[in-house]
Amino acid sequence: MKLHDPRQRQRRHLDRSLQDPIKDPYQRKRKLAGPVVCPDCGAVFQRGRWRWGARPAQAEAQRCPACQRVREGVPAGYVRLAGEFFERHRGEILQLVRNEEAREKRDHPLQRIMRLREQAAGVEVTTTDVHLARRIGESLRGAFQGELDVQYSRGEHLVRVRWSR
Repeated sequence: MKLHDPRQRQRRHLDRSLQDPIKDPYQRKRKLAGPVVCPDCGAVFQRGRWRWGARPAQAEAQRCPACQRVREGVPAGYVRLAGEFFERHRGEILQLVRNEEAREKRDHPLQRIMRLREQAAGVEVTTTDVHLARRIGESLRGAFQGELDVQYSRGEHLVRVRWSR
């Protein structure tokens, strides 16, 4: 049996992050100077991150990255739901998708569903964040099993998740 050095795992993780220079183009290069509130959703940028909360005095109005994505129609994640099982349990599955969004959005205002779009053979869910799309796929696999395929696009901040059963 091989013993693994915990530092080796850290090094691999650091190496991977250095090799992948693709960052979210909707995230700012520098942190905002003062408190900012999004005029669309009401999220507040304070102490280096977007949060839900009361509007601080003298906060500048500036759209958050999630609202900017929604406004421009540029998703970071696509989740494709298809298959006979999906068609038979559509209501349950879409409720699980909405619950996962609500759970994530409670702590992370930038993780939202942009749109649920009916397609010929299923539903496509678009998200404002790659992590939410992946979590939705993992939640579906955990609850209903099935086939999950997660593909991160090379060269851009985008993920495509396909789930079927």
